Amino acid sequence: MAQKIDKTYDGSQIQVLEGLEPVRKRPGMYIGSTGFDGVHHLIKEIADNSIDEAIAGYATKVEVVILADGGIRIGDNGRGIPVDKHPKTGLSTLETVLTVLHAGGKFGGGGYKVSSGLHGVGSSVVNALSTLMIAEVVQNGQLYRIEFERGGTKVPFKKVGKVDRPNGTTITFYPDETIFKETVIFDYKWVVDYIRHQAYLTKGVYISVVDERTGDRQAFYFEGGIQSYVKHLNIGKDVVTDSIFYVEKLVEDTMVEIAVQYNETYVEMVKPFANNVLTPDGGTHLIGFRAAMTRVINEYARKAGLLKEKEENLSGDDVREGLTAIILVKMPDPQFEGQTKNKLGNPEVRRYVEQVMNEYFSYYLDENPAVAKKIVGKALLAARARKAARAARDNVIRKGALDGMSLPGKLADCSSKDPSESEIYIVEGESAGGSAKTGRDSRTQAILPLRGKVLNVERARLDRMLGNTEIVNMIKAFGVGIGDQFDISGLRYHRIVIMTDADVDGSHISTLLLTFLFRYMREVIDGGYVYLAKPPLFLLRQGTKKEYAYSDEERDSILQRMITDRREKGVNIDPEADLTKQAGITLLQRYKGLGEMDAEQLWDTTMNPENRVLIQVNVQDAEKSDAIFTKLMGDQVDLRKSFIQSRAKSLNIADLDV
Repeated sequence: MAQKIDKTYDGSQIQVLEGLEPVRKRPGMYIGSTGFDGVHHLIKEIADNSIDEAIAGYATKVEVVILADGGIRIGDNGRGIPVDKHPKTGLSTLETVLTVLHAGGKFGGGGYKVSSGLHGVGSSVVNALSTLMIAEVVQNGQLYRIEFERGGTKVPFKKVGKVDRPNGTTITFYPDETIFKETVIFDYKWVVDYIRHQAYLTKGVYISVVDERTGDRQAFYFEGGIQSYVKHLNIGKDVVTDSIFYVEKLVEDTMVEIAVQYNETYVEMVKPFANNVLTPDGGTHLIGFRAAMTRVINEYARKAGLLKEKEENLSGDDVREGLTAIILVKMPDPQFEGQTKNKLGNPEVRRYVEQVMNEYFSYYLDENPAVAKKIVGKALLAARARKAARAARDNVIRKGALDGMSLPGKLADCSSKDPSESEIYIVEGESAGGSAKTGRDSRTQAILPLRGKVLNVERARLDRMLGNTEIVNMIKAFGVGIGDQFDISGLRYHRIVIMTDADVDGSHISTLLLTFLFRYMREVIDGGYVYLAKPPLFLLRQGTKKEYAYSDEERDSILQRMITDRREKGVNIDPEADLTKQAGITLLQRYKGLGEMDAEQLWDTTMNPENRVLIQVNVQDAEKSDAIFTKLMGDQVDLRKSFIQSRAKSLNIADLDV
């Protein structure tokens, strides 16, 4: 991407709307939170400005450096923030941008035609929430610098002198620990993931990340842009065809860029972006894309004779099965819904995306008949499976499951009908299920035992799933339905607890259950309703006292504490002798499974709200979660083998980053 020269970018293009004072008083209003997410949101606010320079064609490089002293430095080789006197504030434009809320080049002043910023509060908010911010600008071989402390000027703006550096802006800042009390430590992994995504979305820009604390470094450059992104998302999946549909087209003042490739899974992975901002709740660009995809594939299928005259049209779900796509629109004035920018609202964008897809995806299918036949064939298989699933579902799932008439016979339900206080334990094995039923609090705790391992839904469509008794039992028990009848409001339990043995088989069963929930009941996970129970590995008994240990390390710690207690009571401990016996431990039992515990032990250790350890399951990164489930449960044996071998000594199901 060649650098452009723009001699008209000066202070007159920077618009000033209001002051900075409220930021430190109510930081959550501006960055969402003051925890981990808030600290890292600061990086986005500064880095997005550099990315915007690249999108506009003025920068080719962006560098992010996590400093050893706790700060972070973000620089680019763009135009550099203007340093002339601003006509409204009388200050340098650089100081204005960093100290005045809603001052920037993204409010129609001509600084940017396209930017990721809607609210334009980024740089000044980061300044207000940092103990120290240093801004350096190079223009025409001259270095300009200014320093701030918690938003106030510390070292005034000045021209430092000549330097042999390209034009650009470098911002260094240190998050304020009095604001971010949870943490001010930057996570290298988070930074790398964020930068990787920005590199995919901004083709031809070189972006590097360096962590001075560890020496780690990574750099990204994708000439293929979102085509490379689609390839990345399909790693580990069998693709229907190596061909990737790609189009980049300017419609009026909006650039529409789309990449599409199908794989052999049954899951849709479509990521819509507006000006490089992920819009997870979709919006008008996604609506337009989906409508056009369904229309074009149906029209081609009819024209090619692949869809018979009497056959009904393929549904949107049919044509999107196994679809991987990136939708990227770039426009001057994106209208996002809410501060978090989760959904795009520009109505004209739907028309733009539909227009591009209708024309260019039709060309693609016409010019690649072998590819088109495979895509339509996959959609036809999905349609047949959908009809079979509907018939199967009608047989096994009745409406009105909440009245208990169609609940599975194995379910030992709780007496409470209040979902907010009710929980269901999905228990491995009939033996553990029996103990759980006996030991539970029957008012609020329901028990559903599983027989054997459930179906791996990563390799099965809905029609086959509904032939699996264990999965059908869970669907009935949860009360939310499945597929197009799914309704989260029907959830009968606000805690779904997966309780399996602390061994390889137990971890496998937990993974199978999580795969089912992630692929077919994602809203149950997103709502925070899914938990993993953590049963103890050891029971240590010292006289009448008993303690449970949940790891080898905890067992050793308890043992040492018991030995210390004995020493303090005057007992002479011989380090060469049996420490367990000298500690007065009469029983050191290793549990191999839940079935070894009686009802009282199971209640004490794993089900009693006062003592139990529950791990809430949440999706931190849907893209990574998809990749992990593909590796663990998909058809690519080599990928799974490599994943397991690299983590075999330390991996626990609860450690999976999903």
